[in-house]
Order: sequence, then C-alpha cells, then structure tokens
Amino acid sequence: MLIMGIDPGIAISGYGIISGECNDCRIVEYGVIRTPATLEIPQRLRQIHEGYMKLLEKYKPDSVAIEELFFNKNAKTIITVGQARGAALLAAALSNIEVFEYTPLQVKQAIVGYGRADKHQVQQMIKVYFHLDELPKPDDAADALAVAVCHMNSYKLGKILDS
Repeated sequence: MLIMGIDPGIAISGYGIISGECNDCRIVEYGVIRTPATLEIPQRLRQIHEGYMKLLEKYKPDSVAIEELFFNKNAKTIITVGQARGAALLAAALSNIEVFEYTPLQVKQAIVGYGRADKHQVQQMIKVYFHLDELPKPDDAADALAVAVCHMNSYKLGKILDS
C-alpha cells in the first residue's frame, strides 16, 4: 500500500509518502511545498495544487490522508489554511485517489499515544518509527508522515474489524 499524508498550509504544505504495511513500512519521500508570501493567494494556491498534482502523478498513491483543520483564534490563518487544504483535496480528487481525513488529535493519539502531544514529540516518534538517524524536518513534513502512518494504522484496524 502506498499512502500520501498531507499537512496543509499556505506558506508550507507538508507531504509524506510511505509504503508497506503497519509493522513493515518505509518512507518513500517526504518534504514540503513552499509558497512565497510575496505572491497573491491565488498564485500560492496554484503552486500548491500543481505541486500535489506532480507528486500524485509521480507516485500514484493508493490513498491520500490529510489533516483536518483545527480551531485557530486567527480567522485569517484558518481561512488560508483551509484554501490550501482545498487545493490539495482538489489534486487528489482530480487524480481519482480516495481521501481520508484525520483530526490533529487523532494523528497525535495514533503516533504518540497522547492527543495533546507537541510537534517535537511527533517528530521524535516518527524518527523512532522509521529508524531515522535524525528528526525529519521541517516539522510540517514530519506531521505529514504522521498523518500517513495514522491512516495506515486506521486502514489496518478497519480490515481487522471487517474480518
């Protein structure tokens, strides 16, 4: 199974692609799509969308797992992150790839075992999970890997429950 995890953002949108099964999976690639603040929002969204289209075309994942939005006191931030999330969702839909959504709480619970874990704890657990020599950076990419692992675990659980 090949899964792309996405941590949406307007300035930095993280992605992580993993392959395998729950206890035997590996990182295929991870990184971020960056957009400069000097660009207008429509151009930034276009860059995000095109970046995800290229990744989806190159790797052809079986599914995409994306982090849901969480409440933020800054309305402008949540709107732009929501728009970036929409650009990523559109790329998956246009590629005919099934999308699964997870809250930050679900992802942290699945990775760290504690839903209020901080970003460093998530990075640390991803490092351990994949036997990496160093923390995956930036943290947006680590978060995207965490979303992918969360989906892999949820998918496996669903298969067990369906049996």
